[in-house]
Amino acid sequence: MNEKINIRFPAEWEPQSAVMLTWPHEGTDWSPILDEVVPCFVAIATEILKREKLIIVCRSIDAVKAQLGAVDYSKITFREIPSNDTWARDHAPITTFSKRKAHLLDFGFNGWGLKFPSNLDNQITQTLYKSGAFDKSLDYHNLRTYILEGGSIESDGLGTILTTSACLFAPNRNEFANKEEVETFFAEVFGTERVLWLDHGGLAGDDTDSHIDTLARFCNADTIAYVSGMEQMEAQLKTFKTATGQPYNLVALPMAEAVRDDAGNQLPATYANFLIINGAVLMPTYGSNLDETAKAALQAAFPNREIVGINCLPLIKQHGSLHCVTMQFPKI
Repeated sequence: MNEKINIRFPAEWEPQSAVMLTWPHEGTDWSPILDEVVPCFVAIATEILKREKLIIVCRSIDAVKAQLGAVDYSKITFREIPSNDTWARDHAPITTFSKRKAHLLDFGFNGWGLKFPSNLDNQITQTLYKSGAFDKSLDYHNLRTYILEGGSIESDGLGTILTTSACLFAPNRNEFANKEEVETFFAEVFGTERVLWLDHGGLAGDDTDSHIDTLARFCNADTIAYVSGMEQMEAQLKTFKTATGQPYNLVALPMAEAVRDDAGNQLPATYANFLIINGAVLMPTYGSNLDETAKAALQAAFPNREIVGINCLPLIKQHGSLHCVTMQFPKI
């Protein structure tokens, strides 16, 4: 992928063909609370299937079917592939377009800087491709010498990437010397014309070194929704300009009420971890009065989409949320 002419990294709100989930099983960290987290995955899958297709990576197709119950299985592509965990956002492929072709970019995933085992997850994209899970017109590119997680980058579909310096320069990922080196790399693989760097902001309990999808998200080319309450981050967002030189419309999402584990440690609950799908936005909820405040803010940002809340308290117990367990694929 060294030909950057006409490469485009589509935005999440563009028409989609499918969403990928990697299903929890007894060999993952979910094992002690499978009875809690499986209903969350079922809820996400059910809402997606109302609007588009699903790719499900799992240990046992029969087990997942028993959990899903009565859904339209003609819209699901199942593959039994070993996995360490379920964070598809970070181990699934990232799709780009170039001329009349679409490309699956298989970046390396190393457990967010060698924090957790990832040897199986790092093979999922290649195995899926070889198994014929994707459209045959898609080109596959092995870029696993570069560590890059889908949750660390946001695209407006028009040549702008939003990211955080904390993640891109975190230990045990890559050895980029400076922002200019990252921007050159992004231009080569994504066709990026500019990068907006957030240098502030982070959530307690976050294992990802401040993934952008926990903090600030493009809603359209002119609008960014962000988690309020982090003054330095908000001040920097106010300095950002669109490609046409205008300030962004900033939509403040409430800082989620503190959610803690059994030991009292704060978990990284965030309303920014929503998923845009065809005709809807799936929004994480946390059993809080702030859920409705967040829903109203997102409805204003997405006036033509249904905002659907999904209880993500189980997901937060493993330090992630709704966007983290999904990866969308654009229509080709």
